[in-house]
Amino acid sequence: MSIKFCTIASGSSGNCTYVSSGDVGILVDVGLTGRVVEEGLAVQGIDPRSLTAIFVTHDHGDHIKGVGVLSRRYNLPIYATSGTWAYAERYKVLGRLNPANKMLVRNGVAVHLEGVEVMPFTLPHDASEPVGYAITAGEHKVVIATDLGHVNPHVANHAAGADILLIEANYDKHMLEAGPYPAHLKQRISGAMGHLSNVECGGFLADIVCERTKHIFLGHLSQENNRPMVAHETVKNILLSRKIDVGGAVKLYVADRHRPSPMLVL
Repeated sequence: MSIKFCTIASGSSGNCTYVSSGDVGILVDVGLTGRVVEEGLAVQGIDPRSLTAIFVTHDHGDHIKGVGVLSRRYNLPIYATSGTWAYAERYKVLGRLNPANKMLVRNGVAVHLEGVEVMPFTLPHDASEPVGYAITAGEHKVVIATDLGHVNPHVANHAAGADILLIEANYDKHMLEAGPYPAHLKQRISGAMGHLSNVECGGFLADIVCERTKHIFLGHLSQENNRPMVAHETVKNILLSRKIDVGGAVKLYVADRHRPSPMLVL
């Protein structure tokens, strides 16, 4: 089975990723307005009426903002953890939904959609039960892991062996330290339940890249504490220092915060 992948947008201002195989098309997170996501899908020639489901990683606005709108507009089931659902219902961030579209995911329990397996796995982040997703179709695997304060063996186990990996490279350490954020926010970002720095991201990737790894997307960059070129060069140099063929066997991209990435087809 072939698999298609693109980011619709990725950054601290909003996140949405598209993955499809056969007749199954899913969005992972909708942290943008419905209109912006529809426009991004249109750039790739995707009719939103062809979507199968939305999978939510966690409850922060840059991941959940437009979920309810698209679910109502296209009658899409929403898959999220019990912690995410509890937050969403308490603060009414998704609006009124069709009860039949409220679907639950649990760490380590796969969701099967017509030959596509979506495996949720817990991430260390300061949200209500956040998860990443490993999406498998036939021999191909896509892993989405953004918003995590550190990498542990559980995350590494699920991320290993991915053909396509979207991983967070949120901040540059020096830019964060010298920036205008208050001390408590800097501590939250750099803490164990915050976000990955460019260096931490590069080190993690160097440990798990294997022969199967073909495409790496650096995502969820901070607008204030990072730059696309800084993230790319930092991670690239770490990978090159570990004898990983960046630009050859392994392609490295930075996901744009405003525009869809090229569509990859494996």
